Amino acid sequence: MSDAPADLRAAFLARGAEMEAAYPQMFRADWRTRAGTIGLIGGALLVYVLGLYDLEFSPSVIFHGMWRLADIVGLMLPPSPGTWDRFLLYLDALGQTLSIALLGTLAAALLSVPFGFLAARNVVANGILHVLIRRSLDTIRSIDTLIWALIWINVVGLGPFAGALAIASSDFAAYAKLMSEAIEAADRRPVEGVAASGGGRLTAIRFGIVPQVLPILASQVLYYFESNTRSATIIGVVGAGGIGLHLSEAIRVLEWQETSFLILMVLVTVAIIDALSGRLRGAIIGRR
Repeated sequence: MSDAPADLRAAFLARGAEMEAAYPQMFRADWRTRAGTIGLIGGALLVYVLGLYDLEFSPSVIFHGMWRLADIVGLMLPPSPGTWDRFLLYLDALGQTLSIALLGTLAAALLSVPFGFLAARNVVANGILHVLIRRSLDTIRSIDTLIWALIWINVVGLGPFAGALAIASSDFAAYAKLMSEAIEAADRRPVEGVAASGGGRLTAIRFGIVPQVLPILASQVLYYFESNTRSATIIGVVGAGGIGLHLSEAIRVLEWQETSFLILMVLVTVAIIDALSGRLRGAIIGRR
């Protein structure tokens, strides 16, 4: 029994020449494909090397920077808010950051619903309208949250309102794209069943498609809320409110213990949100 694999291998090798003669195209080396693969790998390595040269990559700078980083980490310990009043101030700023993330995420989700349906091929049959909406969403989605924050700060001024608008603008197009793809992948049988029972097109969408895509959208909203908590911290650095503003000030004045305390607050908050949203996502999609 133990010699069976060896016997099969010997039989295959014995018939190797016969099989090569019968199927020469299967054993012939495809040098064009190999040359393309080698060229692709070589091009990628060349771009990588040129990128290192353009960025003035230096191992010695990294080595000395690691020592400086170790010194900074040492100055960060132990994390401390400084005073009780500053702790309350940071706690209020953290709540502001969560408010920015929550309001921005919910606003983006609500705005994305009609555009998600308009961007779906099985809902809107007009090809020109479909292409225009898709390309518009791609354009909006290509602008980073930080850029949106800078734009809205110049429109509505400094503060958390600009931060919420920045997150809503950044996530709106991403939600709409995800929703349109979920609608296009939805099962057609419920829609056909509603239509066969006498329901109109809007009724078919309401009872045939919406129940299928709603759990997906809700799950994505929870995931983006967790991600936007970090984004709200980053955009606070440019003046959009929240704990990011205090973090930027602490780094600027070299208050490393307060910096580490603010980072720890963000890490703990994101971890709690991740745990809660994971459970909620599992409940929404039916996973226990």
